[in-house]
Amino acid sequence: MTISNELLDELLKGCKRPEDLLGDSGLMKELKVRLMERMLGAELTAHLGYEVGAEPPAEQTNRRNGVATKRVKGSDGEVPLSVPRDRDGSFEPELVRKGQTRIDGVDDRIIGLYAAGLSVRDIQAHLEDLYGLRVSPDLISRVTDAVLEEVRDWQHRALDRMYPIVIFDALRVKIRDADSRMVKNKAVYIALGVTREGEREVLGLWIADNEGAKFWLSVMNELRNRGVQDILIAVVDGLKGFPEAITAAFPETTVQTCIVHLIRHSMNYCSWKDRKAVAADLRPIYEAPTAEEAARQLDAFEENWGGKYPSIGPAWRRAWAEVIPFYAFSAAIRKIIYTTNAVESLNRVLRKTLKTKGSFPTEEAATKLIFLAIRNFEKGGRAVREWVAARNQLAIMFAGRFDA
Repeated sequence: MTISNELLDELLKGCKRPEDLLGDSGLMKELKVRLMERMLGAELTAHLGYEVGAEPPAEQTNRRNGVATKRVKGSDGEVPLSVPRDRDGSFEPELVRKGQTRIDGVDDRIIGLYAAGLSVRDIQAHLEDLYGLRVSPDLISRVTDAVLEEVRDWQHRALDRMYPIVIFDALRVKIRDADSRMVKNKAVYIALGVTREGEREVLGLWIADNEGAKFWLSVMNELRNRGVQDILIAVVDGLKGFPEAITAAFPETTVQTCIVHLIRHSMNYCSWKDRKAVAADLRPIYEAPTAEEAARQLDAFEENWGGKYPSIGPAWRRAWAEVIPFYAFSAAIRKIIYTTNAVESLNRVLRKTLKTKGSFPTEEAATKLIFLAIRNFEKGGRAVREWVAARNQLAIMFAGRFDA
């Protein structure tokens, strides 16, 4: 639609200052309200079947019945709006629905601010300072609670039949317990899958009170019920009972301990002054070309550091059954499952969002915020780097399963 210059000149006749156009009582705000009221009037005309000022059909009892004034919140503040009515109340406007008090994506702005980690009080202050909108904490809660329905749909959506790689990782979040009312550290587990096409996809999130094989088996069964029939490589962080739960649901899956988590666990036993040297001596273990060479490097590490840090070597040996699959993979695959870039970038987004929160009042509040952060993460691009080389290797190593 093109607006003529003549019409624009007519509209701007009374505008001498910037505020005459953009101010609270300026032309832009008034024009917006008047256009909306005209559109609402056109909707009522279409509903009743006769124009304003014309006589209605003789057999029709429903008539225009004046206007009702309501105040709606928009991006430029709160404005009064006259909504036309009919006598029998059957008119249902589409532009501004009955009961609607917010327009212009106000809900989206609230959800966006919430997703950025702002508190309810911060959201209130931001909307008032920037848009002149005064919103109640109850309104903010209602808007963000609407996300829970989206979370439920997302958590139960159908998944692909096969995922070449699924990385399971955990975050610690402070959540107030519903029974004891005490704030507890709870684990939020996230499954990040890599699809056949090399795109990252968060398969789900789970908040666990008690970890263990039983919990993880329920997660694996949920993934199966949602359509996953095969996982080629599952990367885990060494949790007790995790490998057994995975292989119980997906017997052919190769379970790989996350090397990054194993290194971080090793650093927990070191003094700060030795961390750099210990990390350098661990490198030959996970960079070894074969499992045999890695075992020799682990022996050499223990000879060097076993006296001072006797817990590091045994920690690697306890996880060795889930470490050695790593050495059968090419450099292209190792890069994905070792550096875990796919999940580390997600974790950076989550930690940045969560760091502003001291604790969450409920698990639902934590779920809302984490889901919104995940949604923002996936909008930023989901492709795994250098996937083509890894895909070719996987197709050969898992022949018959990759393309099934």
